[in-house]
Amino acid sequence: MNAQALTIETGIARIRMRAADYLALTKPRVVSMVLLATLVGFYLGSGELFDVALALKLLIGTALAGGGTLALNQYIERDLDALMHRTRMRPIPGGRLTPAEALAFGSAATVAGLTLLWASVNLLSALVVLSITVVYLFGYTPLKRVSWVCHIVGAIPGALPPVAGWAAARGTIGVEPMVLFAIMFLWQLPHALAIGRLYQIDYARAGIHVLPVENEFGNPTSAVIVGTCVALLVAGVLPTLMGFAGVAYLVVAASFGLGFLFFAFRLSSTPGLAAAARHVVLASVVYLPVVLLVLALDRV
Repeated sequence: MNAQALTIETGIARIRMRAADYLALTKPRVVSMVLLATLVGFYLGSGELFDVALALKLLIGTALAGGGTLALNQYIERDLDALMHRTRMRPIPGGRLTPAEALAFGSAATVAGLTLLWASVNLLSALVVLSITVVYLFGYTPLKRVSWVCHIVGAIPGALPPVAGWAAARGTIGVEPMVLFAIMFLWQLPHALAIGRLYQIDYARAGIHVLPVENEFGNPTSAVIVGTCVALLVAGVLPTLMGFAGVAYLVVAASFGLGFLFFAFRLSSTPGLAAAARHVVLASVVYLPVVLLVLALDRV
């Protein structure tokens, strides 16, 4: 291989690494879940008139705005990420991207996504996604340094994607997307608290408050996890009870909700066992996509 070919190959490899780092800023796994929830909301809102072109515009705009928001979150929390083992090798604390590069990328992606939604989908969907960005960056993110209540605030933007999808399809917000909002809101609390318990030492190292403070009755974390799983079990069957999902969905939602609750009870009985917290996290990441997909397939 001659010097020129080697230089070109090295340059291509460097571009790929940079692209991978920018992609990592957007947290693709989180964005993929956001897109699934958004698409389910759009599909349910579309009825029999599913507009593929509109759905693609919605997903592209949401992906850009969502990825950009998550990149801005990493920009804001770069000092905290540098203190934790699980995040210290992210692109900014790892030194592969500068804070200015992350800020410019995140801002551009967010603005581009919101503009696309406004211009190509509708204003209401753009406003819902904008509210996700605002609450996530200016509510949830700073609260992480103050109180575990950040999870409650953070669950709001996390639960809005299906509402954005419904708004894109109908130009309005109805009861059905608010039921989806409730399901996703309740799902996030045991999910986030179990992650907080699993990595509580790492979070404490960075001064992030992810768990309730112990009081005279003990630590309420387990009670909150179990309580929200019970509420999720109830909310999960509402689509069938309200008539916009079938019996198959009811069986799946109830079964997976009971499974989720089972692991929550196990964690409450063994709060110091890392495996118990890990099982709750695993149950949560299985529950949501399965329930959303079956809801879409078994809509009435």
